[in-house]
Amino acid sequence: MNIVLVRVDNRLIHGQIIEAWIPFTEASRIIVADDEVTADFFRESVISMAVPRDIDLIIVGVEELSQKYSFERGGGKKTIVIFHDIKAAWRAYKNGFSYNRLNLGNVHTEDCQRRCSPSVLLGEEDILNLTDLLQAGVFIDIRRVPREKAMDIRDFIKPPKT
Repeated sequence: MNIVLVRVDNRLIHGQIIEAWIPFTEASRIIVADDEVTADFFRESVISMAVPRDIDLIIVGVEELSQKYSFERGGGKKTIVIFHDIKAAWRAYKNGFSYNRLNLGNVHTEDCQRRCSPSVLLGEEDILNLTDLLQAGVFIDIRRVPREKAMDIRDFIKPPKT
C-alpha cells in the first residue's frame, strides 16, 4: 500500500477530501481509522455513500490499522489515511503505524488552548500528542486543501528541547 497522505480531519470524508485531496494525490483508496465509526453502522453507511465508486474505502478501528497496515511509499494503490482526531493519530503511531508526515486539516476541540488557523483549534491533549509526534520525528503541517500554503505546526507549538 502506497500511503500518500496521513490526515487528521474531524469531518472524515467531505468535499475537501473528495474534490481536492484525491485528485491532488491521485489516490484510489481511503482508509478511515476511527473506532466510533466502526461501531456505528449508520455512520459507516453515510461515509460509504460519500465516496466515489472508483475509490476503495476501508473503515477500520485504530488498533486494527496499526496491526494490519504498514506505512509505505511507492508500490500499490495510492492511499489516504484519515483519523478523526489527533489522539487517534498518535495512538496508531505508538502502536506501530509509523508515518513521517501528518496533515492537520480540520481539528476542533471545546478545550481550545491554541488556535492555529480557522480550522485547527488545539486542546491541551492535542498539543501533548503533537509534541510527542514531533519528538518522534514526524513533520506536521496545517493545510485544509493542497492549494493552500502549508503551515508548520512548530510555529504554533514548541517541543521541549532534549
